[in-house]
Amino acid sequence: MKHKIKIAPSILSADFARFGDQVREAAAAGADYIHVDVMDGHFVPPITFGDELVRAIRPHTSLPLDVHLMIEAPERQIESFARAGANIITVHVEACTHLHRVVTRIKELGCRAGVSLNPATPLESISEILPFVDLVLAMTVNPGYSGQQFIPEVLDKISRLRRLLDEKGPTTAELEVDGGVNAETAPRVVQAGGTVLVAGSAIFNKKEPIPQAMKRLRESITAVA
Repeated sequence: MKHKIKIAPSILSADFARFGDQVREAAAAGADYIHVDVMDGHFVPPITFGDELVRAIRPHTSLPLDVHLMIEAPERQIESFARAGANIITVHVEACTHLHRVVTRIKELGCRAGVSLNPATPLESISEILPFVDLVLAMTVNPGYSGQQFIPEVLDKISRLRRLLDEKGPTTAELEVDGGVNAETAPRVVQAGGTVLVAGSAIFNKKEPIPQAMKRLRESITAVA
């Protein structure tokens, strides 16, 4: 099944004093999702956003809010994020003892369920959950900080994951890629099988306006999408 390539600007790189404005700008420029990176200072070193931030930006866009939980024991928090307005909730396989239970609960709450894995985590760790997920998120940096360099060695893993997802997952399941995605790396990600591109500093930066950055990223994948 051929998927439309989607772009999910990550507000981790946005101007924190202008969240509402920048979310609206990204949406107007053609974003498909708004990506929200939630970090707890335990699973990854930084602390970022909570459910109140999701609740605060929800009125500013009708786009799906794509919430990426980089936290320990995510099962304790998924209900609060669902109630705050999340549309997609993604948890890390490395953080879940009972992954199937967590995925099931996300769906019960009316959200799409995603599973993420870090660059060094083997694909076998998610093989059995693939029939039940709506999205798989492949990290192409080690999670925790915006603006890191893309790890090209993960491209082969994305290709293998694409084949595995096509074999075992629902036909509508998306393959999201997060970390160092920009106009230079995006074509390779799409060629490897990625269908949702999370872009932070490539979209939210002081070098160019958000619409121009979105246009450049979208044009970079036109030939390969």
